[in-house]
Amino acid sequence: MAAWALRRLALAVASLWVVATATFLLLHAIPGDPFASGLVGLSTDSLLRHRDGLDLPLGRQYLAFLAGLMRGRLGTSLVNPQQSVRGLLAQGLGVSALLGAEALCWALGGGLLLGLYWAYHPRGAGAVMALVLSLVGLAVPNFVLALVLDWLVGVHFRLLPVAGWGSFQDSILPSLTLGMAALAVVARLIRAGAAPLRRSGWVRTARAAGLTEWQILWRHVLRNAALPVLTALGPMAAGLITGSLAIEQVFALPGLGALYVQSILDRDYPVVLGLTIFYASLLVAFNLLVDLGYALLDPRLRPWRDAA
Repeated sequence: MAAWALRRLALAVASLWVVATATFLLLHAIPGDPFASGLVGLSTDSLLRHRDGLDLPLGRQYLAFLAGLMRGRLGTSLVNPQQSVRGLLAQGLGVSALLGAEALCWALGGGLLLGLYWAYHPRGAGAVMALVLSLVGLAVPNFVLALVLDWLVGVHFRLLPVAGWGSFQDSILPSLTLGMAALAVVARLIRAGAAPLRRSGWVRTARAAGLTEWQILWRHVLRNAALPVLTALGPMAAGLITGSLAIEQVFALPGLGALYVQSILDRDYPVVLGLTIFYASLLVAFNLLVDLGYALLDPRLRPWRDAA
């Protein structure tokens, strides 16, 4: 297990380095910078570039960026020098994390129930509704769904707030919209895994041995059908918890997504780099949790067995 842990740690560090380097180079390849708007004079422009090190050669800027990153320093915003990147992350993370966690609950809970119903009732109106809902979740972009639900539920029927953040009611529409695609994926994976299992020979044997349908469902069918869901859960959870750029814009939420969009428009290099590294770190962490989840569900799939 120690060898597997060291290998995963080295792979995680290498992945984050590749992401950070690619983002740094791509940002500096885009024409313009925060001081290229022409709103300041040439002398002020030169002073600002010198203050933030933008007048240095690209190689020296990259080395300075890596040195700060290894010390855990993400720097300060170029547009708002009094704001550190860590402070900006802390301000938006609470909103995005809460929104993503709620969306993940919608996705896992709703997808689990919908997929099991679909597997145990493959025909009839309920199966058709499950199919339509899964197709809508997968085919319709979340920003389009957000606009439709915003108008239908918030404006037309006035059941829920259409924008803002501050109460649980404010989070229902954006979290449901954000989690709809993930809900559809979970439902289809559960249905695809549970449908053949419930007709398998060993399930019939368990039923003949006197186990109830609930015992068969929770102990045997669901435990094996959930393995494909775990495969998709890593990137899914990272994407949901870090929020959605479009969803936060539509519902006017002060999360990381809105900060990401604005920092890209402002060419605010430290903020964009900090957010990208943070997103990549979450993705690596959730993929590690997926591997551990495999080990809990099936000891034969413990990844460190092959690393020994």
